[in-house]
Amino acid sequence: MRDRSSVVAPVARWRAAFVVAFVTQLLVKIVLAATLAPFSDEAFYWQESRHLAWGYSDLPPLTAWLIRLGETIAGHGLLGMRWPFLLLGATLPWIVMRFAREAFDVRVGWQAGLLCLALPLAGTLGVLALPDVPLTVAIMLAVLALQRMAAADRRRNGLLLGVALGFAWLTHYRAAMPMLVGLGFLAFAPRGRALWRRGGLWLALAVASLGLIPLLVSNWQQRGAGLAFQLVDRNPWQFHTSALVQPLEQALACTPVLYALLLWAAWQAWRRRRAGAPWDVIAFVAVGFLGLYFVLGLFADDLRFRAHWPLPGYLPLLAVLPALLWTDRAMRGARRCLMLGLGVAVLGQALGLAYLALAATPGGATRLAGWKAFPYAFVGWREAALQVDMAHPGDTAVVADNFALAAELDFALGGTRPVYSLDSPLNIKHGRAPQLAIWHRDEAGLRAAHAGQPMLLVAEETAQSERERLAWQGTLCRHIGAPRAAGRLDLYDGRKRFAFYRGQVPAVAPSTSPASPAEREACPLWRAAHAADTAR
Repeated sequence: MRDRSSVVAPVARWRAAFVVAFVTQLLVKIVLAATLAPFSDEAFYWQESRHLAWGYSDLPPLTAWLIRLGETIAGHGLLGMRWPFLLLGATLPWIVMRFAREAFDVRVGWQAGLLCLALPLAGTLGVLALPDVPLTVAIMLAVLALQRMAAADRRRNGLLLGVALGFAWLTHYRAAMPMLVGLGFLAFAPRGRALWRRGGLWLALAVASLGLIPLLVSNWQQRGAGLAFQLVDRNPWQFHTSALVQPLEQALACTPVLYALLLWAAWQAWRRRRAGAPWDVIAFVAVGFLGLYFVLGLFADDLRFRAHWPLPGYLPLLAVLPALLWTDRAMRGARRCLMLGLGVAVLGQALGLAYLALAATPGGATRLAGWKAFPYAFVGWREAALQVDMAHPGDTAVVADNFALAAELDFALGGTRPVYSLDSPLNIKHGRAPQLAIWHRDEAGLRAAHAGQPMLLVAEETAQSERERLAWQGTLCRHIGAPRAAGRLDLYDGRKRFAFYRGQVPAVAPSTSPASPAEREACPLWRAAHAADTAR
């Protein structure tokens, strides 16, 4: 008979390692969340939280609702905005641990949880107030519920699955992906097909459909703006060869050794899918997410960061690796390979957190700029907001030249005064123009409230590519009457520049035609930006 103490002791060590790593990582994430300036998307979600609605032109409502909850309890600020996301992100490794424990055993559970902490995409989750945090947690909770429901026909399992999928629909349009992956399991796995005859599945679908209500209402109110942006505006729906580098992107995002191990685990799970539990659920979830997102990436949006899309497909595989490689019969080399993957992932995680830590301080951002890793999205907003707050009277309309700068200024000023946005091409590109119009924070709203009154225009001269920004800056004189220079901020050796101009709010809408060379040359805003580009 096997000595039970020989089994319990290693489990206790793995549990202790997980708890120590979890607490350490959480403390680091709290410090980062309390110091790292918000970037444009976060700040815009914060603006949405100040205008609670059924949904918005870019997202369903849950992200804004969570931010509003955070600031209602903790007050306005970085940690007030982010603590709900920190809390949700902290639950993910515990859900992975529980999934692995139920799929295999207690030891594999703690080992999978430790791998989740090490995986950079998962370990950093929660530092920023982003929809991927509740979305990823909801999907992993749905995978756990699906595993339980396939094993036992209990109403609580169906209810858990429905609640998880409902929260996914409240978070992002990408909630359609777990529905597709689940449909694959229900259609092609024997245990999945058996679920059609159980009441738990229909309960889950009924509860999940409740999460669609805000999305449908908001699109009806906004004439389909959200669907149009997610399905049409942001996606070319044409094959682009540049997307073939997705495996390389994923290898960098997961760290190369762990990525190779995860692909091997997916292959092993797929080979075993006909063996039933837990391989069928793991196989369809992992291969479904990884495969569908790869195919989608060949035709969809290639301009925005998307390395995080397949993350839910990796999470169940974190249970497969220790289950297959850390057994009494495993070769010593297999264990070493797994430990190497864990070590490289920890290193990648540490580098990612160190990058964010450096980005949180001016000195660190300067150092990153010297290493050609300038954290553009996280710096400069505070200095620009400070100049707006200190140097300009409250009766002057504050206007930014794009939605991102407007959102950052609004957050930094604490919502104490309206911050408007010019109708920049960036607003359309990122799906924010319809939302600004609803809030009356676009140029039409500016003219309706302040036509002929003083305005302060803050122009972010480095916001777009050189060709795009010079074309936009050539038209800026149409958007402000009698502009007069009111200061500049050249930060980090000119990598981020802001120009401030006083003037009057035009009474009529500006022309949308491209600026002629003569018009550009006559515009002092274009000349100043062009001179700064040339000097750099």
